Amino acid sequence: MPSWIPFALFAIVASITPGPTNLLILQQGLHHGFRRTLPAVIGASLAAATLVLLVGLGLGQLLTSRPYASLALSWLGVVWLSWLAWRLYHAPAPSTERTESNRAPNFGARQAAILQLINPKTWLMALAVVGVFAPQHATPAATAGLAAIFATLAMPCLAAWGAMGDGAARLLRSPAQWRLFNRALALVLLLVAWWSVLMPG
Repeated sequence: MPSWIPFALFAIVASITPGPTNLLILQQGLHHGFRRTLPAVIGASLAAATLVLLVGLGLGQLLTSRPYASLALSWLGVVWLSWLAWRLYHAPAPSTERTESNRAPNFGARQAAILQLINPKTWLMALAVVGVFAPQHATPAATAGLAAIFATLAMPCLAAWGAMGDGAARLLRSPAQWRLFNRALALVLLLVAWWSVLMPG
């Protein structure tokens, strides 16, 4: 089996399994349409790839050698995700056109990148990429290659969540259905956020 295939499978699984970023891209597609999920998809993918590169250059040791840094990142992420979940829980049904006036939280490239950078699990994913898949004594160029492959594979995986949100919007036909879906999604987001600190490992 070519050596890049296990890494590709890891990148796909890591990117497509449910997590805060995936859920927020889903709600972006739900409220704003698929096209407006693309900045978040690109921002999240590039931020994750940047972390792979930074870890390959040695910065990942910050989390492994200083547990308080990881804990601080965890709580910062939980507070921010809880605020986003609160906004989503109280978001009204969007207009038929899903215009800019939509009051659901907008999850763009900057928000997606910040979420990846403050998420300790994204750092741990990057540590796994470098520790397992990078050649021993890998050069910066080799690590950059892994980061580029990861970003390339992450984009369609995250975009699939945006497409699911856009598709789900076509099935919601009343304000009551929208409110129910918003609140269910907000509660799932809250659960995912708090799970990381209440059930570590």
